[in-house]
Amino acid sequence: MNGWCIPSRQPKVEQQANNDETGHQGRESPPLQIHDQPVKRQLCQRGEQPNRDGSETPPSTVVELGLPLSLRSSFHVVVMSVLDEQGQIQIHTENIFPIIKKAVYSGHEVFLRELVSNGVDAISKRRMAAMAGDCSEGDDGCIKIHVDRDAKTLTISDNGIGMTADEVKRYINQVAFSSAEDFLEKYKQEDDAIIGHFGLGFYSSFMVADRVELVTQSAKPDQESVCWSCDGSPNFNLSGAERSEPGTDVVLHLMEEEMEYLEPARIRTLINTYCDFMSVPVQLEGETINKMEAPWRKSSRDLSDQDYIDLYNYLYPFQGDPLLWVHLNTDYPYNLQGILFFPKQTGRADWEKGEIKLYCNQVFVSDSIKEVVPRYLLPLRGVIDSPDIPLNVSRSALQTDRRVRSIGNFVAKKVSDRLRSLKKDDPKAYAEAWDSLAPFVKIGAMEDEKFADQVSELILFGTTTNASEQEGDDPIEANGKSFTTLEGYRSRLSEEHSKRILYSTDDVSQAGALNLWTAQGAEVLKLETVIDTQFIPWLEYRHEELKFQRVDAELDESLKEEDPELADQDGTTDSERLRSLIKDALNNEKVTVQVQALKADGAPPAMILLPEQMRRLNDMGALMEQRLPGLPDHHVLLVNRRHPLVEGLLKLQSGSVLVGNSESSPTLSLSENLARHLYDMARLGVGGLEPNELAGFQTRSAELMGTLMQRGL
Repeated sequence: MNGWCIPSRQPKVEQQANNDETGHQGRESPPLQIHDQPVKRQLCQRGEQPNRDGSETPPSTVVELGLPLSLRSSFHVVVMSVLDEQGQIQIHTENIFPIIKKAVYSGHEVFLRELVSNGVDAISKRRMAAMAGDCSEGDDGCIKIHVDRDAKTLTISDNGIGMTADEVKRYINQVAFSSAEDFLEKYKQEDDAIIGHFGLGFYSSFMVADRVELVTQSAKPDQESVCWSCDGSPNFNLSGAERSEPGTDVVLHLMEEEMEYLEPARIRTLINTYCDFMSVPVQLEGETINKMEAPWRKSSRDLSDQDYIDLYNYLYPFQGDPLLWVHLNTDYPYNLQGILFFPKQTGRADWEKGEIKLYCNQVFVSDSIKEVVPRYLLPLRGVIDSPDIPLNVSRSALQTDRRVRSIGNFVAKKVSDRLRSLKKDDPKAYAEAWDSLAPFVKIGAMEDEKFADQVSELILFGTTTNASEQEGDDPIEANGKSFTTLEGYRSRLSEEHSKRILYSTDDVSQAGALNLWTAQGAEVLKLETVIDTQFIPWLEYRHEELKFQRVDAELDESLKEEDPELADQDGTTDSERLRSLIKDALNNEKVTVQVQALKADGAPPAMILLPEQMRRLNDMGALMEQRLPGLPDHHVLLVNRRHPLVEGLLKLQSGSVLVGNSESSPTLSLSENLARHLYDMARLGVGGLEPNELAGFQTRSAELMGTLMQRGL
């Protein structure tokens, strides 16, 4: 044994009989062909391993695979020789129709979209070829649909360019071989001049028909009519035909289970869904059933406000008029047109699928475009039409790529530009629409940093400041409310409190605290939507110097009365006695009792204060558990000792005496009940009483009132 490798006998490779140059067993090709490109990739390359003595080992010799030295002489792996050859991948045509029927297209009904699109393309091609002098010009383009119930046929006819016998053989007999690229190259036209590019649309007809006939006559001079027919197998028949004018008839002999397409109402619905805005009239039994005119293809200068409103009402009937709209029109770096509408607030919004309709060359593709526009814009409505959006071969689904993301950024930028122009030109109209615009803007700002920069000056907040009492453009009065921007609010703050942002989320439950602040001249922002629970932390993150504080989080010293208290002979003040009484009555270590004298007239006898961070944690936990936030276990009960009810409670407690051998007095028990009543009222004010506790609260209140009446209090 010389070296580490022992030459072995190369095994024989037996070739199968009748193999072609690709190594596959030869067979006769069927009449229908699948258009493919030759595979030019070299599948593998032979490598050579030098022996220890410097000689070269043939590719079929034994190669050692990392075995221990002691075993290398005993174990060897034989590597078979690999042929170095090139060839073409073959596709069995008898399998192509099941693939088209079950895998390519999502639903049978799209066959009509495909055939009508082919007819529109044929009309466009005739127009281009006629301008070049290659064929007759003909009449105005038209698609005609005819239903024959007796013969169970559906016929789609066009007066387009038609086909010669050679073109039928080239483009119809070869599946997935489109004529579009050849035509556009010849006449130097852009890709968006033609709808279909994959060469599969015609064969979608076999999803609903067991036999298809194509009768065509080319618009080129001196050409005979041709009839092509196929029963869904790889076999076809090509013969002469009689047709007086250029164009093409596609005759579908419908399957028994597809007779619904003989109903004119069904055909009308499909045309209105997929082909409504095609520029060519589509006629059913002599009546044009599509609108043809696509407003988004026009310039905004050529459209009135009523034109936009009419389009919205047509696309979304019974939804009222839109708030405002955004006209999209660009041809670089991609071709895109469209109109987007902001709907009026309805209480519902689809943030997952969306209601924007996607078109490609005025052909409806899908109403689910979450891949095209950012998620925060999905509830918008309208149309986006672009031939540059990458679609799958059936034009029914999007292929996400860099271009799609770029389109999404473009749409977001146009939306922000429209909002900015509206706020600048008509601030009142902008403020009136803000309640409906706010979800889009706030969610968009939180999800998209670039969009946040674009709309940072457009975010409005409700405010307690009366716009009529202020100079300048901020606040804005609309719908009986005042709106301000964050910068406008900060401009009215004192230097001492320039970094504190006061806000409320509920005018009812936080009424007591809100009145305390506003009575002292403080301005409070109103953040009252569910979105604001996440929006406030985002604002703090974006403005690190600011602290957002809810009105019931804590009280400023400016709200408290500077009223020194006198102590009794034991050195105990009234506040300390009240705190001790209420704390003993509640017997709850999680409740912190504070006693203050509040300035504002009409301040409640007691109120719940919720420390900001503790309350936020509670709200976040409720959100994660998909429930409404309740009263946190740990909270502050603030008692206003200036309130008459609290003053009466203090007198009642001071007048309590022991009766007999009892360790308590009726008066003391009454004062404790009253203290618990104050706490219950404070909880009720913030929604802290659970539904199952309301009955007990009512019973205790009635008993307490009865006792007080008996004492003449």
